[in-house]
Amino acid sequence: MAKNFSEMTWKEFDLAFMVTNPGCSAEYRTGDWRSQRPVADKSKCIKCGVCYLSCPDDAIRLAADGTYDFDYEHCKGCGICATECWTGCISMVEEEK
Repeated sequence: MAKNFSEMTWKEFDLAFMVTNPGCSAEYRTGDWRSQRPVADKSKCIKCGVCYLSCPDDAIRLAADGTYDFDYEHCKGCGICATECWTGCISMVEEEK
């Protein structure tokens, strides 16, 4: 079992406190941080994949029809996909409580 951060001495930290094993949102359910969620109008989607490529959290998945779906368990609602979408098919809407 790993020690608590407050119980560790300086000798137990990695050199210069470097992050040697970074985490990512795929390992954590980060979707509940979101205040806005992306919604796609698939009739406007040209299947270019720019949303997929621009998502920093790998929260966009290729659907069977060639369009893209959002993984709301991991999407933080940053809106980069909506900003980068060439056709404007992705819009950000307020998250419902």
